Amino acid sequence: MRKILGTVLSLALVGSMVFAGGNSDKSAKGGKKLITVGYAQVGAESDWRTANTESFKSTFTEANGYKLIFDDAQQKQENQIKAIRNFIQQDVDYIVVAPVVETGWETVLQEAKKAGIPVILSDREMKLSDDSLYVAWVGGNFLKEGQDAVAWLNSYVKKAGRDKEDLNIVLIQGTIGASAQVGRTQGITEGLAKNPKYHLLAKQTGEFTQAKGQEVMESFLKAYDDIDVVFCENDNEAFGAIDAIKAAGKVPGKDIIIISFDAVHEAFNRMIAKEINCAVECNPLHGPRVAEIIQKLEKGEKVDKKQYVVEGVFDQDNAAKELPNRKY
Repeated sequence: MRKILGTVLSLALVGSMVFAGGNSDKSAKGGKKLITVGYAQVGAESDWRTANTESFKSTFTEANGYKLIFDDAQQKQENQIKAIRNFIQQDVDYIVVAPVVETGWETVLQEAKKAGIPVILSDREMKLSDDSLYVAWVGGNFLKEGQDAVAWLNSYVKKAGRDKEDLNIVLIQGTIGASAQVGRTQGITEGLAKNPKYHLLAKQTGEFTQAKGQEVMESFLKAYDDIDVVFCENDNEAFGAIDAIKAAGKVPGKDIIIISFDAVHEAFNRMIAKEINCAVECNPLHGPRVAEIIQKLEKGEKVDKKQYVVEGVFDQDNAAKELPNRKY
């Protein structure tokens, strides 16, 4: 979308910043004006996040007609808010945000709306009183991911002849307040509550990191003698949990069933090694879908408010077969 610079300050910044519309950088090919996109990323806390970042960087290139301004918020909402305000000051064409948490965005998004800059949400969602503050959201169905994980456990214990057995379960959550955490936790806890044989002993945040996942699993193992299942709300937490389980003299994937989320490349290696039992996919390749939305908006077309990416469920039975097809 093309905007006219309306203030003296904006005009003064033209020489030093990248602007949208009539002041956009020109590509090397044919002098076409680039579409400037500011992306406020959560950080680099996991393998999933790294793949997500690479998807945007490889999509929003000059060769594809874009200028990408990338900002790593280091898991801090205040850094993302600052980045969004910087994007507004630079008068980008579009702002993309992967929000650290769901709340606290109203003011800065109102500023973006006032500036005429469309906002697209990636991965995580926001809780807003006015959903016109963003044009579209792209990501996984986190509630369904949680539900799929419990459905897999139901099938697994039945197949193993353990469906009449009481199972003690712990949950390592993601960053509290992140929509991925909220949706997965809801799907898991509601699903477990339907089965009287499942006993959720404890849940605690692992902040989507391997180090914290290991720390939390260590505390669970000290607190509870008999843990049958651990849900980890991302793969990196599962990697940490595996280290803790091994250190405690137990066999991951055998003594304790491990179910994780994201299904990154290393998770497939761990399933093949029989350390992770199941990984529910959260597809990080959002760049092309966001670019598709932008191209539609450029043409004045309407876009769907919510756009889910395609996701699957993988386990030790199909991991080796599926690994060669993985792009992340």
